[in-house]
Amino acid sequence: MSLKDVQIRALRAAQRPFKKADGKGLYVEVSPTGSKLWRYKYRYAGKEKRLTFGAHPEVTLAEARRRREEARAKLEQGIDPGLEKKQKKAAAKVSAENSFEAVANEYICKMGKEGRADATLTKARYFLGVLRPAIGTMPVSDVDPQMLLAALKKAEAKGNYETAKKARSFASRVFRFAVATARAPADPAAVLSGALIAPKAKNYAAILDPHKFGALLRAIDTFEGGAITALALKIAPHVFVRPGELRHAEWSEFDFERAEWRIPEGKMKERRPHAVPLSRQVLTLFKELHDITGPQGYAFPAVTTAKRPMSENTINAAFRRLGFTKDEVTAHGLRATASTLLNESGKWNPDAIERALAHRPSNVVRGIYHRGEHWQDRVLMAQWWSDHLDELRAGS
Repeated sequence: MSLKDVQIRALRAAQRPFKKADGKGLYVEVSPTGSKLWRYKYRYAGKEKRLTFGAHPEVTLAEARRRREEARAKLEQGIDPGLEKKQKKAAAKVSAENSFEAVANEYICKMGKEGRADATLTKARYFLGVLRPAIGTMPVSDVDPQMLLAALKKAEAKGNYETAKKARSFASRVFRFAVATARAPADPAAVLSGALIAPKAKNYAAILDPHKFGALLRAIDTFEGGAITALALKIAPHVFVRPGELRHAEWSEFDFERAEWRIPEGKMKERRPHAVPLSRQVLTLFKELHDITGPQGYAFPAVTTAKRPMSENTINAAFRRLGFTKDEVTAHGLRATASTLLNESGKWNPDAIERALAHRPSNVVRGIYHRGEHWQDRVLMAQWWSDHLDELRAGS
């Protein structure tokens, strides 16, 4: 006798599970907890089997009957509906494990184990966030160029051309990783490099006039913020490393006796270790900083915790507090100032200046000459530069 919905709702739990049949193998099983589970009993290859359709009332009587008829139709075709359900569940699990997001997270984890900088990993996660809504849950092998382009065009539509460009580059690295690990046939991002709007080259604001730069140095001396930020402002013009390299400096990288700061390759943009000679002035400043934040961990820790480095906006925010706009000076622009004034002085080998800036050689001939690192020239240049900054600060 077929069940009615009112009968199902009236069923109450007992001390033991019990069943109420609807017909053709479908029945509802009531557990001692009161849950009502739809089950379908059938035979396949001479064996009795059961298939679960879900719980009442989420799965209604009508829906349970529809699923029963679907299962009966499969049996008539020689298909085991229970086995098919397990296969689909297993395929869904494999698909989820090989989704673009899963493979991207695995790739980012690999980057971390290879020693990539925290800032690099943060940017990678950001680009994954840009791509996640469109292709995150898709199997990485199913993503085609058009699907990826649609995701990138959303960023482009907002005017974020640089983001779209870098997200495509990140996606390409993820797909190449997927290809290398046999989870994708090709890199669909490779064909899209010409499909996006090229962002305009952006130069970091920098002061290139010596007298104006002297005014900046004098303003830095008047900074009334935190001591760590004040020291970062004073040190940055002397060493002209990238802002991220300065923020992530750790005390284990410094050798005060040799007057050297050795930055490991994982923190460098060019993925090569870099050495920075320290002038007398810079040594004095770093020793003062060491008394505050040393002897272990980050040289420039965050205000709230020593486990993280100073925020990437700290130095630029300090420049704004001193009255300099973002169109006048930036932390990154200090490198352009040093490069320009050192080259204009005519005192130093251009290759030594490029090496001090940790720039990759532009051609093979310069690369061969570059291997010696011009260390002695750079030591002399570092001291001359700090002395020169003192002169500019004094108004000379």
